[in-house]
Amino acid sequence: MVQGKVEICGVNTANLPLLKAADKDALFTKIREGDTAARETYIEGNLRLVLSVIKRFSSSAENVDDLFQIGCIGLIKAIDNFDATLGVKFSTYAVPMIIGEIRRFLRDNNSIRVSRSLKDTAYKAIYARDTLTRKNLKEPTVEEIAAEVGISKEDIVYALDAMQNPMSLYEPVYTDGGDTLYVMDQISDKKNKEEMWVEHLSLSEAMKRLNDRERHIISLRFFEGKTQTEVADMIGISQAQVSRLEKNALKAMRGYLTA
Repeated sequence: MVQGKVEICGVNTANLPLLKAADKDALFTKIREGDTAARETYIEGNLRLVLSVIKRFSSSAENVDDLFQIGCIGLIKAIDNFDATLGVKFSTYAVPMIIGEIRRFLRDNNSIRVSRSLKDTAYKAIYARDTLTRKNLKEPTVEEIAAEVGISKEDIVYALDAMQNPMSLYEPVYTDGGDTLYVMDQISDKKNKEEMWVEHLSLSEAMKRLNDRERHIISLRFFEGKTQTEVADMIGISQAQVSRLEKNALKAMRGYLTA
């Protein structure tokens, strides 16, 4: 990681302003009243705080510009969530948030490399999303973010998606009565639908061992490629019940085939 840079992300760090305590208080009053110019001034006046934090990550192989941009996101979140009435210095509140944002970035970015241009687009989109959310008091649409940034919505979606963490198919998404539903349970099995792997394993006899409901669920899930949610809607029970019946049916079929 390169240290001692004068210009980071197009910002001349040697000319960054310093805010006095009185100025900070006055700006925060305006920020709480919705003054976007005061917010921008407060962000710029605290960029030195971001610089001091990223020095702690001098052993990181990440580009200092990337860390600075991530640190700025943490700074913005700190400004938007800081409660000045608590009597705590802003820097005391902001530093942990900036550090946390950078640590999450380093943790999530260590396996999949994303191009610099995609990162820049994603950073702009995240900043625009936060700004629009604060301004309009609601989550903006992709179209609104694209208009704010001046980049096509397709490029916005692609960039944000590239920055997302990969999710395991075995990531739990819901638990009901000890039965855990996983990501894979909510994905249509198109490949299995095409290859008809149930027929390849000669499971027709094993299917006959099931009751009517279990047989119907297995047929929908593995012959027609339906998700558990779709099956639940079709037969009028919960997804957790579908999961439980499916597991029991597969266990019974496996027991028959391996006996």
